[in-house]
Amino acid sequence: MDDKTSTQFARDIMADFARLTGLEPVSKTPRRYLWTDAFAVCNFLELWRRTGVEKYKELALNLIDQVHKVLGRHRDDDFRQGWISGLDEDKGRKHPTRGGLRIGKGLSERKPGDPLDEQLEWERDGQYFHYLTKWMHALNRVSLVTGNFTYNRWAIELAKAAHAGFVYGVPHVGQKRMYWKMSIDLSYPLVMSMGHHDPLDGLITFSQLNATAVTDRERPAGFDMTAEIADMAHICRGKDWTTDDALGLGGLLSDAYRVAQLVVRRDFNQTDLLSVLLVDSLVGLKSFATQKTLRYPAEYRLAFRELGLSIGLHAIEKLKTLCEQQKGTPPGGQKIATNIDNLLRFVSIGEMIEEFWLEETHRQSDTWMDHRDINMVMLATTLAPDTYLTI
Repeated sequence: MDDKTSTQFARDIMADFARLTGLEPVSKTPRRYLWTDAFAVCNFLELWRRTGVEKYKELALNLIDQVHKVLGRHRDDDFRQGWISGLDEDKGRKHPTRGGLRIGKGLSERKPGDPLDEQLEWERDGQYFHYLTKWMHALNRVSLVTGNFTYNRWAIELAKAAHAGFVYGVPHVGQKRMYWKMSIDLSYPLVMSMGHHDPLDGLITFSQLNATAVTDRERPAGFDMTAEIADMAHICRGKDWTTDDALGLGGLLSDAYRVAQLVVRRDFNQTDLLSVLLVDSLVGLKSFATQKTLRYPAEYRLAFRELGLSIGLHAIEKLKTLCEQQKGTPPGGQKIATNIDNLLRFVSIGEMIEEFWLEETHRQSDTWMDHRDINMVMLATTLAPDTYLTI
């Protein structure tokens, strides 16, 4: 698909998304969900870049304001009111991310002492670390695209809140770990286990934020992520990132491209991580390819998970280009180049995913409609991925 056609598809999708979720026209009760909205911010920025139409930049900034006003505050059905950070109204508006951001799930969080229902927990609110890192990335992209460092500062305040809430020390071991899900106010864990890629997301995203912050000439004192980056690097040490889950694989591939960009810019000193991510991604892709799940009808498929993989495969194409620009010597040398070429053999999988979900009849299935918002924005991202994939 040529750029003009993909851009028009993305424009149509994001216009529908804005209307359906109460962004434009503005609804009194907008439907905000942090993961979905992080991708949407990047999509609107990308449409602004491609078309030059100011409306798309305004939609990105308006979406950020709406997310903060909705997900940075307590739920309407909660006895607590105001900003989840506990700040007063004026300070809360100036520092909307200081207490973290809610997921945006339909049901309220599980209270301390209530029994865990694993199925029901998926529908309950709280905070997810990997959603917060997605929002940090979106805020940071806004700073880099617009030159307004307020968004990077909000991202760093969010990163510090997330690190303080999710990371904990294991007594008598000297090792730190992370909770997978925290309460709305970050006061207690809802799910004790650690997300597979959460520390990796933290390491890379915190490094991005720090790289932007050092260019902020008016950066306030304390806006440095060095200590938090060190914690994440320690948690990541020796981890196996292999997965054959489509969404997880897509994230891993995107992470590889983000690491390569940081290495090229000399903003990341763990150069060996790129090789690890590429090797682990290749193992996962080979396993995924044997599952034949892309032959299933739409009713048995989750679009947003597959589209995450498609986005990641676009990242590998961009990684190939980035390496070619390094005068034939990619970061990490010939071994990196060989692994990239091996991964590029799977690009057709991404093309198959895009073509399948661009078919209108497939977007009328129950599985599409059940997750329509997230499916829409991730389809738009795979059609116009540059802003999302760039650090």
